[in-house]
Amino acid sequence: MTGNIPSDMINLRLILVSGKTKEFLFSPNDSAADIAKHVYDNWPMDWEEEQVSSPSILRLIYQGRFLHGNVTLGALKLPLGKTTVMHLVARETLPEPNSQGQRNREKTGESNCCVIL
Repeated sequence: MTGNIPSDMINLRLILVSGKTKEFLFSPNDSAADIAKHVYDNWPMDWEEEQVSSPSILRLIYQGRFLHGNVTLGALKLPLGKTTVMHLVARETLPEPNSQGQRNREKTGESNCCVIL
């Protein structure tokens, strides 16, 4: 699909955990929830083994972060007329913001408070 992407659209190359990829065209106004619904409704035939039961469990990961359902592609400042890569995973819930950092601090005994000299 690369090369003939409309200049007002964003081409998303979605990668599954299995490594399979597929490209879809979206508007900058489309949200993560819109994308999940579109992909679910247009599930690629070669992704049949990864088919999920509902679009509500599809999650997008961009630059290492889960996208919440109401985030639009425009809000991410993705380039129009270009291809952007995201991961697509099936997951019931999203982690809490900064939960990983908190867990790491608990493991190492660090706190996010003060340094006493």
